[in-house]
Amino acid sequence: MTTRRAFLALLALPGAAIAAEDAVAAAIREAVGDAPIADGGIVLRVPAVAENGGQVPLTVLVESPMTAAAHVSAIHVFATRNPTPGVATFRLTPLLARAEVQTRIRLAEDQRIIVLAQSNDGRVRRATAELRVTTGGCLS
Repeated sequence: MTTRRAFLALLALPGAAIAAEDAVAAAIREAVGDAPIADGGIVLRVPAVAENGGQVPLTVLVESPMTAAAHVSAIHVFATRNPTPGVATFRLTPLLARAEVQTRIRLAEDQRIIVLAQSNDGRVRRATAELRVTTGGCLS
């Protein structure tokens, strides 16, 4: 019986991984629609290893002049293996000196962080980081 359970557990993993990817894709689509996403233009600072998944420091800095004509209007943060992939959305205005946010987030386990910066002209930029989490900070 033990080997059968282990085998069934292995069969369930790919489906769970696909479901998590679908949830992340749906959360991203909800945040930015079908806008094309380009890599670059974002500095993402997170620790490589988070000792406590309940308080992971995160800093996002987006290259932008922050003028009325050209500015970052939103920064979206996603965690690929959290129970809820959408971690945070920050709304910005051209009144800010720079497009930067600092916060602490909760992470359930080792995973990838995806940050999207949405400009007022509809452009979307992306940055990602892989994190190891020693002690998870989310309840399932």
